[in-house]
Amino acid sequence: MEFLVDMTTHVPPGTTPQHVDDVRAREAARARELVAEGHLLRLWRPPLAPGEWRTFGLFAADDADQLEQKLASMPLRIWRTDVVTPLPAHPNDPGGGSASPELTEFLTTLTIAVPPGISADEVVDRTAGEAVRAAELARQGRLVRLWRLTAEPGQRRTLGLWAGADEADLTSTLQSLPLYEWMSAEITPLSVHPSDPARRAAA
Repeated sequence: MEFLVDMTTHVPPGTTPQHVDDVRAREAARARELVAEGHLLRLWRPPLAPGEWRTFGLFAADDADQLEQKLASMPLRIWRTDVVTPLPAHPNDPGGGSASPELTEFLTTLTIAVPPGISADEVVDRTAGEAVRAAELARQGRLVRLWRLTAEPGQRRTLGLWAGADEADLTSTLQSLPLYEWMSAEITPLSVHPSDPARRAAA
């Protein structure tokens, strides 16, 4: 199973720069080991507030207990708080997709609520069209991954990894989805993380 982990690090006051550098070096080494084991799939930096030290990680583990073991083995965990979101599979997930290298990656949380009065046939038609359009966008390198998220009754929520020239370009891509009319979107731009497995694979 896959998990998104929001990792926020708070270095205690008085910690020497040498100690910080040592822990970060050991963290990078442990990240490489987790990649080799198949547990660390991706790393990104979200937008950061001044002085904030935060990373998004995509991990794979058999279950939450195994994930916790892997997270606890990372040297920065002594200063870090992790928020874990399980990511069940989505039927439109392209799986091994990859972003076009010239584009920026984004995480999106898409919430779909069908308005009252919409027929079941229209929902079925649009859902089928959504799968077709998702496959097209995956072939273009714009849709990289999709996962289901927990939703309120009457809603569907997905987490998506997308690529676009900028946020306006990504919004234009999302507007091409047949379900967009019933959708609200939260968009988070992602910056490159030096220990991202995809970055090292492309080097």
